Amino acid sequence: MGAAQVRSFSEIEAAFVKYVQQTVYCTMITVDRRNRPRARVVQPVWETVDERPVGWLAVFRTPVKAAHLANNPHTTYAYWHPCQDAVFVDGVSAWVDDRDTKLRAWDLYLRTSPPGVGYDPHLYWSGGPDSPDYQLLRIDPWRVQVVRGSDLRSRIWAVDPPA
Repeated sequence: MGAAQVRSFSEIEAAFVKYVQQTVYCTMITVDRRNRPRARVVQPVWETVDERPVGWLAVFRTPVKAAHLANNPHTTYAYWHPCQDAVFVDGVSAWVDDRDTKLRAWDLYLRTSPPGVGYDPHLYWSGGPDSPDYQLLRIDPWRVQVVRGSDLRSRIWAVDPPA
């Protein structure tokens, strides 16, 4: 069964939000300098900006993650639920140092975006959004695939990937 291409993210946005809400956590995959994958469990928050998905990931800037992203900012985020619903996001992840953007992402975590996804970031950064350990990645997807578990119907939104 092939995947159906969609022209606009809005055509799969409802499924994207539903599957992300039911799964919450996802696997983030980066690659090292030898092109070996590394996976870790994370919890991004998402919003739609100018009809495109944008993700925000509050993290600690570990040496491994920082080295991987410095070498290759292309990342994959994979959500899977036991009912077989899945979301795969291929994108570019970049560090954000702008205080206003970091405050905005902090607020998205507190409000949970989409609803039900997020947490109180004070659990990890007790100093609040100005904590030096609070780091932020912006995720700019170029491909999003949603797979409905009941019949494995797959739909893909994509734009030209960055170099």
